[in-house]
Amino acid sequence: MTSTDSATKTKEAPKSRGTVRRIGDTVFKTISTTSGALILAILAAVFTFLLIQGAPAMFSPVNHELNTDSFRAENGNFWGYIGPLVFGTIWSSLLAMLLAIPVGISVALFISHFSNRKLQGAFGFVIDMLAAVPSVVFGLWGILVFAPIAGPLYTWLGTNLQWFPLFSGTPLASGRNMMTAVIVLSIMILPIITSLTREIFLQTPRLHEEASLALGATRWEMVQQAVFPYARSGIFASAILALGRALGETMAVAMVLSASGMVTFQLLTSQNSQTIAGQIANQYPEASGMNSNTLIAGGLVLFAITLAVNSIGRWIIAKSKK
Repeated sequence: MTSTDSATKTKEAPKSRGTVRRIGDTVFKTISTTSGALILAILAAVFTFLLIQGAPAMFSPVNHELNTDSFRAENGNFWGYIGPLVFGTIWSSLLAMLLAIPVGISVALFISHFSNRKLQGAFGFVIDMLAAVPSVVFGLWGILVFAPIAGPLYTWLGTNLQWFPLFSGTPLASGRNMMTAVIVLSIMILPIITSLTREIFLQTPRLHEEASLALGATRWEMVQQAVFPYARSGIFASAILALGRALGETMAVAMVLSASGMVTFQLLTSQNSQTIAGQIANQYPEASGMNSNTLIAGGLVLFAITLAVNSIGRWIIAKSKK
């Protein structure tokens, strides 16, 4: 082999390796682009299906003589039917967030900065396991375990705190009211908030924490000065994801809540606001005709609410980062 041949092979080797890298990049780019386009296509297909099936209920006049159009006929029109359901969906989700966010942040902070290393793994495992529990199990636990225990407590609250609007009215003895549904929802979204917030807390720059402690700050003051400012956008992002879960939760709410389909802020009585997802789960198996279209249109409204909440959340996060 001459020196000319060896030099030629030496020059060709990097070229072949570069070709392999270019092929890999092309394959990866194709797969990534196709996956992203597929997600958008699925969302567009879902929206199109809901719009086509739900448009007759949203825009056509009410037929009071048609038995399969009873949902709209009882409430005047589609918006009179869906309005209380939208209220119940948003009301229960906001209350669940009000309970879950402080607890989730506190647990995440304890795991990341106040517990020892042995407990961090155990607590983290338990929290992650809660996220794997099916919603039906939470619903059964709410009906069979929590509601009977909470019934006497609700009676006491209704007797002694009648002056507070949320606890006014006659409490439901069975405990299957909005308060129980809210507590079950808050437990279901707690793992999302805790897990994401814990990971964000652990990513706080170590130098920031040490600098705060070196200046004489206590552990809690260090958290206020270094951890919370760094994790603010991440906490908000985890709350938005949890809110999306709460808005779309179906089975647990449908099983726990004894709803009457009315707008009320009372949490302990038998008159409870129903959610869109819970109404669809309860009524769709027996619905037909225009009633089926009305429930599908309700799904379209829920789809729009969830999309709007996530879009607003992403916009606020992007703005805070800038």
